[in-house]
Amino acid sequence: MDGDSPMNKLIFAVLSILLLSGCGGGSSESGTSHSMYKKTIDVFGVQVKGTAAVPDNKLLYAAKIMAEYLDQNNDGVADNLLVTNTIKNRGACLGMTSGEEPIGCQSLYINETNPSSVPSPSNATYEEVLHVITHSGYAHAYPSVFGESKGTTIATIMDKARGGYQGAGQPVSAYPEGAWYTYEDPTCDYACMVTEYFYWGLTSMMGLQAGRCPSIAAEWDLCTRSLVKSKDPELFALLSNSTGAYGIPQTRPDGNYSALPLTIVHSE
Repeated sequence: MDGDSPMNKLIFAVLSILLLSGCGGGSSESGTSHSMYKKTIDVFGVQVKGTAAVPDNKLLYAAKIMAEYLDQNNDGVADNLLVTNTIKNRGACLGMTSGEEPIGCQSLYINETNPSSVPSPSNATYEEVLHVITHSGYAHAYPSVFGESKGTTIATIMDKARGGYQGAGQPVSAYPEGAWYTYEDPTCDYACMVTEYFYWGLTSMMGLQAGRCPSIAAEWDLCTRSLVKSKDPELFALLSNSTGAYGIPQTRPDGNYSALPLTIVHSE
């Protein structure tokens, strides 16, 4: 491969850490040692962190969702070591707070963390945890396939879902007719759009969005597995490759992971 020399790899890694940030608020790199976090749970080397004000049960819940995404067969070993090690080596993390902006980690707030509920405005855990895995894991472990830039496999498929539109978010009415992915947020750039597309597609295939069809229709039309399969078959084929090279999770997490003990480590 071009650019695979040790020096080029080092330069790419350093630049990526400096320039890349998580979608949806808060950087998902390099916050693992920040002093704002007083609680840490290690999930296969990926850190789930919280401030002192974060209730232990909510931090544990987020860590269990992370573990279930990464260990689908519940055997205590991460299913895709390349992805898990990529997340870890990039210093990516999930940062939970009571309201302040998490520093250096993908953000998740306690008021949007609701154990035992499905995805909703009151439970963003499924989304923010998955953003860490796709944005900091898959996008870098398989850059030509899941990279968050124009021309990658998932980005090319996404362009079709947006009716050919390739810019940042815009009003739903401005998207071309026939688009089924119509994210509005103008601060969400092209890379962010890929992160969100991965989330909507995979969680819909898992059945996590089936009860939200009307409430998410302004952003995403394919709220069930059957709709993704029939309307966006290329995305369905890509994300359902659970036994292939990518090991993408297929089973919806429920926050009841028990294959390994997940322990909160406190710091001063």
